[in-house]
Amino acid sequence: MRLYALCDQELLDNRGLSLEEFLDTAKLHNAEILQYRNKNADIAFIKQQLIFIRKNYDGFLIVNDAYELVDFCDGVHVGQEDLKAIDEDVFKAVKILRSVISKEKILGISTHNEEEVFQANEMDLNYIGLGAYRDTATKKDISGVLGSKLDEIASKSKHLVAAIGGVKLDDSFSSVTYHVIGSGLIK
Repeated sequence: MRLYALCDQELLDNRGLSLEEFLDTAKLHNAEILQYRNKNADIAFIKQQLIFIRKNYDGFLIVNDAYELVDFCDGVHVGQEDLKAIDEDVFKAVKILRSVISKEKILGISTHNEEEVFQANEMDLNYIGLGAYRDTATKKDISGVLGSKLDEIASKSKHLVAAIGGVKLDDSFSSVTYHVIGSGLIK
């Protein structure tokens, strides 16, 4: 299993954990990628957190949504709704994002079903997040849980696939490159 650690600031705050504690746990589990997500802070705070992570973590660093901060990390991850906020046409939105973040940076998007995976196959991406695998308390807006269908749908992607949503350290997939785990790391 290859680990993609999702560091959600709201979850850290709710559990009284520091960013440093999360990084220690991610390193303990050999996380290759860390995504920093903060849906509530201003850009200056997110930038400060990215700088701290970069100083204390050697793996790939991805920022969620805040593509204007891509110079402080290795790439950007964007959800479907956030893509549509850039442009209603998700293909155009990815082209806009790619022009902003350049080819040297990682670009990933969330997908939730076979149709979105097929759309992603036509986009200039490095990976997709696919899920939710199971229900999770950290996401309130899960529209559909894929369960055992996740692996089959993942096999249709031309991009690397990161399983998202309720994934646990002991889950096993054959068509998935990364397990994205956030709350499961910090119990």
